[in-house]
Amino acid sequence: MKSNVLKSVVLGLICILSLSLSTYAQPKKTIYILATGGTIAGQGDTEVTAGYKSGAITVDELLKAVPEIKDIAYIKAEQVANIGSQDMNDEVWLKLSKRVNELLSQGDVAGVVITHGTDTQEETAYFLNLTVKSEKPTILVGAMRPSTAIGADGPRNIYNAVVTAVAPESIGRGVMVVMDDKILSADDLAKTNTLSVGTFQNPNYGPLGIVYNGKPIYTRQSLKRHTANSEFDVSYIKELPRVEIILSHSNATGLFVEAAVKAHVKGIVTAGVGNGNLTTALQDALEKAVKNHGIAVVRSSRIMTGPTAQWDEVDDDKLNFSASWFINPYRARVLLMLALTKTKDYKEIQRMFSEY
Repeated sequence: MKSNVLKSVVLGLICILSLSLSTYAQPKKTIYILATGGTIAGQGDTEVTAGYKSGAITVDELLKAVPEIKDIAYIKAEQVANIGSQDMNDEVWLKLSKRVNELLSQGDVAGVVITHGTDTQEETAYFLNLTVKSEKPTILVGAMRPSTAIGADGPRNIYNAVVTAVAPESIGRGVMVVMDDKILSADDLAKTNTLSVGTFQNPNYGPLGIVYNGKPIYTRQSLKRHTANSEFDVSYIKELPRVEIILSHSNATGLFVEAAVKAHVKGIVTAGVGNGNLTTALQDALEKAVKNHGIAVVRSSRIMTGPTAQWDEVDDDKLNFSASWFINPYRARVLLMLALTKTKDYKEIQRMFSEY
């Protein structure tokens, strides 16, 4: 009897040990890091200088500051561009989107992390949120201090981005930005401060979660269409339709609308006052641009939070305009560019602005 009990105990211990070893021996996942430059790869003259040059160091040099990520995943790095993100452009966007889709289609790649300047990070993140066709994590990361600064925030942000990318809980959540220990969704991303390391926020919806002790902790998920559920496909596109943003303010005229018409733009996004309202002169010029030149117009607001709603002071249906709802002017420009690859119908464009 005692012998049988002893055998059972030994077998149980062997099973527990085997399971523990099996869990411990789980192979590391492969994460690609695609670098585009920005402050995170910036270099100053001294550790305390305010001035610096964006995109001064390569991705290999950047990753030397975060040796711990090699314990989390197999890291492969590529330099896609090396620019300040104020110079981000459609060519790099298309190159990034196609490369991310190519990488995430590979079975051994668990996710992609993209280092990016903060100036236009919200636009790039949103573009990828609409054009990456995979549920695997795509995460953008930047820094507000150059790599040479005391207290540089880049290394911690990269570490947090990689631990978020390898986590199974991150699958299917759309493109995200990980900075200042926050996990932010591309659907409501905004840079809110010119200098603070906590500049990025989801001002309308709140963050998706936080990174704590090397682990992502999620508290919400995006209900907007994105990534694998997006209808947009840029795999065959070499050039995006030109869309410009025009600001409304006191005494705003139709001057820039007329310039946009002469430049043969395909769409205009307005950064209106209040609930996307426009001066009479600007609204009249936009109405003519729609009727006479077939230019698509989307109303947004220069106010950071709250919707630019339909059925308010502006009769969008009468004017054949579309309203952006919770999408700010910068992201609205991105969505309108992609919408115009499929349709010019303002009602269809309005559907897209309601769903994405």
